[in-house]
Amino acid sequence: MATTEVILREKIDGLGAEADIVKVRGGYARNFLIPGGKAFEATKGNLRNIEHLKEMRARREADELANAEKVATKIRKLKLTLELSIGQGGKAFGSITTNDIATAVNEKAGTDLDRHQFVLEQPIKYTGDFDIPVKLHPDIDVSLTLKVRPEAEPTEGEESVADE
Repeated sequence: MATTEVILREKIDGLGAEADIVKVRGGYARNFLIPGGKAFEATKGNLRNIEHLKEMRARREADELANAEKVATKIRKLKLTLELSIGQGGKAFGSITTNDIATAVNEKAGTDLDRHQFVLEQPIKYTGDFDIPVKLHPDIDVSLTLKVRPEAEPTEGEESVADE
């Protein structure tokens, strides 16, 4: 297979970031990267103009780091409580997953975190206190304090209201 070198104009997951010179297959470069404005050919003239892309990359990385620091501060201050349905004998109905945690954190802290940023080996199926690691940035990890308590059973005539 023929490969060609291109200079990336923007960050592409799994490939590289601005100003990176990468080798890709010719068809990928001709049909996707170059026409989409995501890269340009690595010619001698283009290699001379790479400094502008390096400046853009440095600015973007600094902004991402600053935003991750702000979110980390919000998460450190957050005390999150979720409810888990428990039946007779202490058996849980369902579990608390990273999706549940991400939704609750985004509502309470006003952030826009993805469920994949929460490191949870397996869903939580019992009550108690947990420290959930959160990957915000390659350089920033923070721990979220989560308290899981049993869901209150409504009495006759009452409706269940979620704790906010």
